[in-house]
Formats: sequence, structure tokens, C-alpha cells
Amino acid sequence: MDFTLIETFRYEPGQGVLRIEQHLKRLARSADALRFRQPAGVRKKLDDHVRDADTSLRVRMTLTHKGELDITSTPFTPLEKDTVWRLKVARTRIDSADPLIRHKTSRRDVYEAARAEYPAEDADEVILLNEKGDVCEGTITSLFVADGGGPLMTPTLTSGLLSGVLRTDMICQQKARIQRLRLQDLANRDIFVGNSLRGLIRAELIEA
Repeated sequence: MDFTLIETFRYEPGQGVLRIEQHLKRLARSADALRFRQPAGVRKKLDDHVRDADTSLRVRMTLTHKGELDITSTPFTPLEKDTVWRLKVARTRIDSADPLIRHKTSRRDVYEAARAEYPAEDADEVILLNEKGDVCEGTITSLFVADGGGPLMTPTLTSGLLSGVLRTDMICQQKARIQRLRLQDLANRDIFVGNSLRGLIRAELIEA
């Protein structure tokens, strides 16, 4: 295999790795689906890695096809609570039939191409659509749209997107529900993006 599986998560002193069970379950499911060897002693290796940490960390775990695990980390500064990200829509499209889209891997060509369409000063995140025009996800985040005070709407996996850990957690808590979304469904609604590392971020769609 010419790619690795990836999990990126947040460590907080006194709390440990946030949503660790969901991350490890996703890693195991992807390993099974893509016929990667399951790694041994993942939890212990992760605990050992963060044992002496006294600050917030961005932790990155990679798994090779042979079951080789690598863990690295860097200091992490959480976003301010009033942060609003500017969103642009990519011309690059996701192929909803691509099975790798549903797993977090090092094959990120489509996301890198979408991100490269706009300079950082013009967009904090770029949203991708699939070949049918369905809204899918951001290059590093899941997408959520307000729906009249009820659970936030988030695109269905069948549109072609990653099962994000934050997205799954919010669905399980009934804070979000799956819904096929088109660009017009984002008009005049509150929009959020997020992932397990950064949490939920308020966003606004900037027209091209």
C-alpha cells in the first residue's frame, strides 16, 4: 500500500486525549476495511507518548499497511471562542464512488487541490461538492448547517465524505442529523465546520 491511515486528535492536561475511543474505533474499522494489519498496544503507546505533557497538544497517529504505528505531537493553541471561519466552495469535486474518501488516509490529493484554489488570506476552509453537486465536507473539517433550532444538519456519508469523529459524536448526542445537502441549503442559515481537534467553529460562506 502506498498510503497510511491517519488519526489526528487533541490532548488536554487533566482530560487526556479527547474522544479517544471514537478515534481508535475508526482506526480499527478502516484497518479492517482496507486490510491493514491491526496495530498492537495502541493505547499504551499513546499513553506513554503524552504521559509527561503539561500543555495542549495536536497528536498525529499514522498506521502502515504492515501495522507499524507512529505517533508525533506538536503544541496546540485552541481557537478563540468568537472565531468565524471564511468558507469558499472548490471547483475540485469529490468522486462519491471512491471508497478511500470514507477513510482518513495520507491520500489527500483532492483536498490539497481544493485548498490550493484559494490563498489562505481569502479562505480559512474550502468546501467540496461531489460530482452530483451535493455538499460533502471541508478539506480538514466536517460541515454542519442550522435547521430552525433543531439538530444541525450534516451531509450524508453516501454523498462521499469522511466519517469525522466530531461529526459522529454530535450525531450520537443528537446534536446533528444526517441530510443530503445542496449549496442552496446553506443560504441564509447559520453554518459551522469542525473536527475533533478544533471543535465546532462558526463559519460564513463567502461568494466567489
